[in-house]
Amino acid sequence: MKTVYICGPMRGRPDLGRGAFRQAEARLRELGYHVINPAVLPIDLPWRVYMPICLAMCREADMIAPLPGWTRSSGARLEMDYARQTGKHVFWFAETEEDT
Repeated sequence: MKTVYICGPMRGRPDLGRGAFRQAEARLRELGYHVINPAVLPIDLPWRVYMPICLAMCREADMIAPLPGWTRSSGARLEMDYARQTGKHVFWFAETEEDT
């Protein structure tokens, strides 16, 4: 079974966008994937602490699944770049690579 890491915008979103991450996790699980969801991390850590943790989580996944708006998130862009540089497949939901 493949493991998928979810990436997407969090800062500036209500409840850090966790609802979108939960919905994506549920959908991916329904499709039979193992899911790594960074939105389960504590909410009071600084960005400089989150990113190494998130990149380590991404490293352990087989695929990455970006949420809508990912191109407007510096963290998600970093995660996508890392995933692409390491040859991970991208699981697109309804949006296109251009990020609708």
